[in-house]
Amino acid sequence: MFKDNWIQILAELERKGEPCVMVTVVEHKGSTPRDSGTKMLVTEQGCYATIGGGHLEYKALKLAREMLLGGEQQMKVERFNLGASLGQCCGGMASIMLEPVIRARHHLVLFGAGHVAKALVHILATLPFRITWVDERESEFPAELPSGVTRVISDDPVGEIAEQPPGSFYLVMTHNHQLDLELCARILKRQDARYFGVIGSQTKRKRFDYKLKERGFSEDSLSQMICPIGLSEVSGKHPAEIAVSVAGELIRVYQQANTGSPLTLSQVACDTPHITETDDVTDDVVAAR
Repeated sequence: MFKDNWIQILAELERKGEPCVMVTVVEHKGSTPRDSGTKMLVTEQGCYATIGGGHLEYKALKLAREMLLGGEQQMKVERFNLGASLGQCCGGMASIMLEPVIRARHHLVLFGAGHVAKALVHILATLPFRITWVDERESEFPAELPSGVTRVISDDPVGEIAEQPPGSFYLVMTHNHQLDLELCARILKRQDARYFGVIGSQTKRKRFDYKLKERGFSEDSLSQMICPIGLSEVSGKHPAEIAVSVAGELIRVYQQANTGSPLTLSQVACDTPHITETDDVTDDVVAAR
């Protein structure tokens, strides 16, 4: 059945904007679970059809989801001997092609649900992002969320960092400076952020650098933290203006990566000096310097 309707399934996934990888058995020799030409579509949460089950399919699912989470756009081919080392008893050989066929979304973890975060989420939801939005306060989240946004109400926002996939984007903009600091320390400890930005002023940056150095973080580690955030070309105090500025910076980061000329985080930090934070601890509204 899948051979006849995979195009319809793919069209439905594209209509919903759900990224997927098509897995195809491109070569087989000897005894294998499925013949060449067998296809399977893999999404972040599920799959359609099968390439035969067993450990071969498990490996294919794992590789496909790593591609989705990492935003990879290049096709790859993997060859497997179906013997004891793979936990299969077929004894043959299969090569599979993994092909991203719907553009993958970048994963962004947003901490804080203040005015700037609310404005930013609506912009990022129209871009190739899937967003995990974390705050302790249920009342701060809007009643309806855009597609691709997952709300996480957590008494332990710092603990949520361990659950995030490698290569995630991180934005820290909570209402609590101490919480911001703890989030920064945990994100830096992971050492696998694709982008890591913290809303705040140069004064906040210096204070955080000092406190994080006391905890043993090096200058190289701290250079991965972008603070202040946003494009210098976009100024203004309104949450929507700040959101546009921050969104522009995120777009620049993923577009540079897609062209094969990645912009280093230290370059981002040098180019984005203008967004600062007020001393109002009840919100994350910021002002241009």
